[in-house]
Amino acid sequence: MFKYEVIHTCAQTGARVGKFTTPNGVIETPVFMPVGTLASVKALSPEELVAEETSIILANTYHLYLRPGHDIIERAGGLHKFMNWNRPILTDSGGFQVFSLSTLRKINEEGVFFNSFFDGSRHFLTPELSMKIQKALGSNIAMAFDECTDAKVDRTTAKTALDRTARWLDRCSKIELNDDQIMFPIVQGNMYEDLRKESLDKTLPYAKCGIAIGGLSVGEPKPKMYEMLDILKPLLPNDMPRYLMGVGSADCIIEGVMRGIDMFDCVLPTRIARNGTAMTRRGDLTIRNAAYKDDFRPVEEDCDCYACKNYSRAYIRHLINTDEIFGGRLLSIHNIRFLIKLTNDLKKAILEDKTADFYKDFFKDYKI
Repeated sequence: MFKYEVIHTCAQTGARVGKFTTPNGVIETPVFMPVGTLASVKALSPEELVAEETSIILANTYHLYLRPGHDIIERAGGLHKFMNWNRPILTDSGGFQVFSLSTLRKINEEGVFFNSFFDGSRHFLTPELSMKIQKALGSNIAMAFDECTDAKVDRTTAKTALDRTARWLDRCSKIELNDDQIMFPIVQGNMYEDLRKESLDKTLPYAKCGIAIGGLSVGEPKPKMYEMLDILKPLLPNDMPRYLMGVGSADCIIEGVMRGIDMFDCVLPTRIARNGTAMTRRGDLTIRNAAYKDDFRPVEEDCDCYACKNYSRAYIRHLINTDEIFGGRLLSIHNIRFLIKLTNDLKKAILEDKTADFYKDFFKDYKI
């Protein structure tokens, strides 16, 4: 029920266009996946996401386990029915959330003890439980439960986490998922070349139709992330999608695609939208600033999103500065469409063997 086909590889850079077939539809890659942590991309309806050509979204195991509970979602018929989304869904394993809430958790070989971030209740998440929760949620892609480490940890700590992730991966693989689900294993290894290669070697036997790269975009300088991707690029399998976890800025997506990455996700576009920031081809635009109070142009002149076709910078600034929810909704629509259109433009450049030219033209005007 899952199949990945490389349609074309750019002669200039090795960037790929692919077709990832799932039980809930076909995903054309490279693709950006909006994050719907609590079974909702914040403030947006499924219909609005479809209108902006969203082909797959994420939901989060950790958060849905705590609220409303995976048992409730299972009784509702799974995430697709629960949230009225009939396209593909990927669920994070909860591993990153446990990592990011480091002051509230304790790791041992069996799993992770953690306190709920909203009511303080004590929980114990294991690889087996993470997979069983994801089975109940019914996502198409279930992520293996891993241990993510901070960018600045020493080699010994990174090696310990790598080995534990490999053992947890084996335990994850023993949980039988639904027929319309597949598990993506995750490569760790922190910022150490030899550990990245070792983790990949241990991960590959479990990769059936997809593999993820975790533990990047966790505080390291961007050139360091690109260095790790350069190391992995010639070693990654060609016959399955490659997913770089937690990356969602335009520059990092382009750099990732140039290094053979196919799938990206991040909360960034909707989070900064709610704070009054728009993504554009020239860099981020802080719409809430006074400079835009009488600017009646769209957020971006050549953007085809709902917000840009109907509203001005001045109006959206007014909404943001008066705490009107509609302002954050409009910028969220724009930012998601911006990244989806960016990946569509990358696909076109790849098919024409012009990704190096695209890269040069984009960064000529883009300010990081």
